[in-house]
Amino acid sequence: MSFSSFELHPSLLRGVQSMGFAAPTPIQQQSVPPAIAGRDLLACAMTGSGKTAAFLLPIVQRLIDRPRGTTRALILTPTRELAAQIEEHLRALAAHTKVTGAAVFGGVGMGPQEAAFRRGVDILVATPGRLLDHLRMPYARLDGIEMLVLDEADRMLDMGFLPDIKRVLAHLPAKKQTMLFSATMPEPIARLSRDLLHDPVAINQERKAAPATGVEQMLYPVSEALKAQLFLELIRRGEVKDVIVFTRTKHRSNRLFEFLTRHGVSCERIHGNRSQAQRTQALDGFKNGRVQVLVATDIVARGIDVEELSHVVNFDVPHLPEDYIHRVGRTARAEATGDAITFVSPEEENDLRAIERAIGKRIARRTLTGFDYQARPTERFEIPIAERIADIRKRKAEERQRAREKAERKAQRATDEEARRAEKAQPRGGRGQNGASSGASAYAAPSGSGAALATPRRRRRGGRGGQRPNGNGNS
Repeated sequence: MSFSSFELHPSLLRGVQSMGFAAPTPIQQQSVPPAIAGRDLLACAMTGSGKTAAFLLPIVQRLIDRPRGTTRALILTPTRELAAQIEEHLRALAAHTKVTGAAVFGGVGMGPQEAAFRRGVDILVATPGRLLDHLRMPYARLDGIEMLVLDEADRMLDMGFLPDIKRVLAHLPAKKQTMLFSATMPEPIARLSRDLLHDPVAINQERKAAPATGVEQMLYPVSEALKAQLFLELIRRGEVKDVIVFTRTKHRSNRLFEFLTRHGVSCERIHGNRSQAQRTQALDGFKNGRVQVLVATDIVARGIDVEELSHVVNFDVPHLPEDYIHRVGRTARAEATGDAITFVSPEEENDLRAIERAIGKRIARRTLTGFDYQARPTERFEIPIAERIADIRKRKAEERQRAREKAERKAQRATDEEARRAEKAQPRGGRGQNGASSGASAYAAPSGSGAALATPRRRRRGGRGGQRPNGNGNS
């Protein structure tokens, strides 16, 4: 089957060809025709199977000859990176058409996004939180929406995202086409999603979730303390080349990044505490080959497409089988091949067994020849959380103390300045209005004394005029 069998507009076919798409993937073969016909979809397919084009092609096809100036399609995604990637694919596919689009997500300025609302771009790709920020403003209107896509539907509709989704739905017309796409679709989520769909076309619902077929999976049993050294040794021996390595927490991501940097490995990191500019720079640097290792949390595990990625490493075993599937799905995309390596410590064996049950196979165990699995690590990889909390509290206490000292210095300066101003405002010595010395008031008669006391005057002795005579009458 070829893309021309979908009877796509010639301008859209040019975009497909310019992106190097040779033939539609199975999910595209099953999704594109009913989506073009306006049917609701509930599509489940393995990561890297081409889900993005499976919903972008029908949307662009349906909008290609429509009048411009009204937003008619909304695509909701769980992460900023995925929203930016979908918008990038949209621009490439619609490059030879007049269809317009924009990405709406947090971490960047709202100005260009507001402009997109006011222009009425054809397609908005958004994360729910930032979209709701705009929907509080009068310029953000979505009453013209005809098509809604929930990408990564299992994550979008879980307990964390569902309230935001419902608030967004309140701004949309009741009558619209809705399409849900995801790599996994647990039954509770599938039941919930069916409440949003009308007579949907269900695709691959019977299929058990599993990694892409081109992924070779392997395990390296290793103690928690030696994981960083083992990963570094794999890099030094050339066993892994361009690699995304997933950690369980943001703290572990930072620690691994710092460890690799100290040992001369070109790497970047990406997680939720990094700014959008930092995350974009890190992802671009990895895609462009400027860095060899991208250390990440699960923020990039869903939907991020990196061409020719040879390896994915699970530095920590994920708690959920679905997260494992998404992680290893970053390699072997679009029917390519790749290796997925997982480091497993004795404490993680239970999570590993749950993953193996979910994928229906036992993952091969391996060891690295010549690596000392009994060595004592020369440095501590992770700081215990109690110690981190204590350090944070200490820093906060020091910051509060500095703030108090600063406030006291500021108050003292204000007091000193007020005293200087008061001193300058006092009148200097001199005569008052009645010609008396300013100090004369100190000798004023007490109230009710009946007589005023004379002002004391020093008399000169032996002088002329008012000299006092001595006792014998001589001057």
